[in-house]
Amino acid sequence: MSKTVMSRSVAEAAFQGSVVQQESSMAGSTREVLVAGVGMIPFTKPGQNAPYDEMGSTAIRLALEDGGIGFNLVEQAYAGYVFGESCSGQRVIYKAGMTGIPIVNVNNNCSTGSSALFLARQAVESGAVECALAVGFEQMRPGPIAPIFSDRVNPFEDFDRACAELVDVDLPLALRYFGGAGLAHMTKFGTTLNDFAKVRAKASRHASRNPMSVFRSVMSEEDVLAAQVIWPGVMTRPMACPPTCGAAAAVLVSHDFARKHDLQPKVRIAAQAMTTDTPDTLESRDMMHLVGSEMTRRAAAAVYEKAGIGPKEIQVAELHDCFAHNEVITYEGLGFCGQGEAQRFIADGDNTYGGRVVTNPSGGLLSKGHPLGATGLAQCYELSQQLRGTAQDRQVEGVRHGLQHNLGLGGACVVTLYERVA
Repeated sequence: MSKTVMSRSVAEAAFQGSVVQQESSMAGSTREVLVAGVGMIPFTKPGQNAPYDEMGSTAIRLALEDGGIGFNLVEQAYAGYVFGESCSGQRVIYKAGMTGIPIVNVNNNCSTGSSALFLARQAVESGAVECALAVGFEQMRPGPIAPIFSDRVNPFEDFDRACAELVDVDLPLALRYFGGAGLAHMTKFGTTLNDFAKVRAKASRHASRNPMSVFRSVMSEEDVLAAQVIWPGVMTRPMACPPTCGAAAAVLVSHDFARKHDLQPKVRIAAQAMTTDTPDTLESRDMMHLVGSEMTRRAAAAVYEKAGIGPKEIQVAELHDCFAHNEVITYEGLGFCGQGEAQRFIADGDNTYGGRVVTNPSGGLLSKGHPLGATGLAQCYELSQQLRGTAQDRQVEGVRHGLQHNLGLGGACVVTLYERVA
């Protein structure tokens, strides 16, 4: 064997080992992590929001109040945001309390909120702390997301190059990526624009029951199709989530902490995994891979294996529907249906009330909104309400397990399985 081949083999083995280690970070642990409190403020359009520090600190106070926990008991905090100055997390958390605890600022693109949750869960599960706080917030500007720094390498440079080889269309970054992924699904499996419109219409029906959502007006499939065309044959404007401002937070505790402080949380994190890109993301020449379908599949598989359950046992899910196209792709990545079976899954109504998996009862990113740093924790908020049985008009009956999927290009994917405490 040549030195070059040997070096490559060693590198690949090391890479595979790192993936296994990353996805199985919970494998040797049995320490229970409970969701003691959650808080969230109504999401708004840019310009209609309070300042980010007020939004974030309000969400924290609501989560602490919900859990019956004083800020003095929080031992570590993780603050997620994408657009903001360094130490914005301190600015937000200091308005809730200044106790000298470690505060970590987190930025993982659209999966930022769940990345903060991932770190808080690790801290509690490992025994490093008994009580940890995760907060996510975002104060966004109107219009498409664009690079801020023009004097340095863009982290999407390699992704843009791969995308340009597959998609020849002049659109803003996110629309080009996810529209291209939707087109790839259409080409490969026969999915139609009507299927994406059905997903968007479903989101509006769900959001009409959610006072936290930006858009609460119901749209029909025909309304979605008749809206402004962004990409002929591929996307209309309602199929893309809007820039949004908002905040959400969660307090995680150990079983011992809950018992000591006479708390009775109803929700626990049964399993969680974070994945990032592999070489196949760029080398596969597949737009669905480029936007994270494989990250989703690997994260979901790790979670199901850890929890000892399969997708058929999931009754409700909050997944990353930044575009209707990504929701369709994600049904398959999470195992709710087989590859190429999303069209039938939608047609049979298996993604809504009365179906197999009520998907995004909150209205999802498409209708509830997508303040990047807050999204993952807003998903935690919704699923916690569902598992507690307190989701009011949105309540899914008989919920035992809820699945959360939060994806960021560039990239990271976090999948979290919540379980109702008996």
